Amino acid sequence: MGRFMVKKPMIKEKQTTVTGRRIEKLKESTSCGKRIWVRRTVMATIFLILILAAYRLNTMKKTELVTRTGNTYEKGVVQKVLQDNLQADGTRSGEQVVTVKMTTGVRKGEVIQMTSASGFLFGTACTPGLHVIVVQSVSGDSTVSSVYSRDRGGMILLFGLLYLATLIAVGGRQGLKASAGLIITFFIIIFIWIPLIYLRVSPIRSAVVICALTTILTFWCIGGISRKTITATLGTVSGVVIAGIFAEIFSLVTGISGWNVSNIETLLTIWESNRIKVGGLLFAGILISALGAEMDVAMSISSSMQEVCRQNPGISRWELFCAGMRVGRDMMGTDSNTLLLAFVGTEVSQLVLNFAYDLPAAQVLNSNNIGIAVMQGLSGSFGIVLSVPITVLIASWIFRGKPSESTERILQ
Repeated sequence: MGRFMVKKPMIKEKQTTVTGRRIEKLKESTSCGKRIWVRRTVMATIFLILILAAYRLNTMKKTELVTRTGNTYEKGVVQKVLQDNLQADGTRSGEQVVTVKMTTGVRKGEVIQMTSASGFLFGTACTPGLHVIVVQSVSGDSTVSSVYSRDRGGMILLFGLLYLATLIAVGGRQGLKASAGLIITFFIIIFIWIPLIYLRVSPIRSAVVICALTTILTFWCIGGISRKTITATLGTVSGVVIAGIFAEIFSLVTGISGWNVSNIETLLTIWESNRIKVGGLLFAGILISALGAEMDVAMSISSSMQEVCRQNPGISRWELFCAGMRVGRDMMGTDSNTLLLAFVGTEVSQLVLNFAYDLPAAQVLNSNNIGIAVMQGLSGSFGIVLSVPITVLIASWIFRGKPSESTERILQ
């Protein structure tokens, strides 16, 4: 009897312990659910603000630079080629005369005869069944139409969706988050940043803000609010700012500015009508173009150093810094090559022309196009190289630091 009397309290104690653990887990689950709800609410609020801002910015009245009254771009399908421009040697000269059945616009359903130029920029080689874009001017019963180009919009959209689908299929949930970050990035740049420039906001300052905002939202979508994303964000922004600083220094010592770009004549028209700060567009473009590589470097370093801390919780701050620098050094060369080759790739046509005309080295090196390409590539590479030690230093302090309990709950 004595044995049984001793065991009963022990059983009750175990039951109490199990019940306590269940209550703690329930509280943790409830707390985690509240944090997720708060994060989603904040993110939804930010996206709503961005959408409203984009709507407001893109419904403003613009200064009319070219009169397009009555001119529209409509879709159609080529029915017949009445007069071809194909030569015996396989080249095309002059114009084609074709009939096109309109599928959009005020002449929808009608078959209209028009011309298609043989130029490389406008017109296309028409064949029956080809979907085309038509420049159409309608005035009463009179219609003037010509083929602008083949209809590529559907295929461009299809390839974009195919890329997103591939990203999601390979990356799973993270791929879905990456797709969301990509869409957010292009949305902010196209529908918010460019209209701000049109409103005479400084291109460079707005580019820094846009880069920071894009980085925060992209990393937030991918990894939420955590030490890793905070580190990567700070590292990315520092790299972008460094790229801008070196671009400015390069501009001062070489005399190259945003007024030396090849399409300056067209930009001058916008400057005269709206006083857009044309001179800062070149440097703002450098910041935007360097953003992707900076994000890649900062997130890779931050993720690697976090994993080192998980595998070795007792690692010192100095040892973690050294480990991060070893990772960063391996990334410097490849990412710098990526950025430099990307800018060189945009100048391939110019390089081939320089080679074909056998231009002197002094002329090539001192041309504006080559100088701008070199400035873009080197400025971005400076940003990548110098952002490595900055990101590693930030990570070594954040990952080995001891945040307060409230901060720890937010970062979980």
